[in-house]
Amino acid sequence: MTDDYIVGPSAGGKWQTKRGGAKKASAAYDTQAEAISRARELAKNSSGEVIVQGKNGQIREKNSYGKDPYPPKG
Repeated sequence: MTDDYIVGPSAGGKWQTKRGGAKKASAAYDTQAEAISRARELAKNSSGEVIVQGKNGQIREKNSYGKDPYPPKG
């Protein structure tokens, strides 16, 4: 398993949060915003990444939380 957390649609019109490499979702939420909020909390605690999928399953955004090995200059 990785410290990545994937937010995506689940059966029944809900949104799920799943840890990278896991077969089952850790939780289901009524809204995508709730699922993203929980995934952010988990990723911040583990210095991981949040991957957000749209309703069609395509990745629409990625956010990393933790030490960046290549921070921007300036």
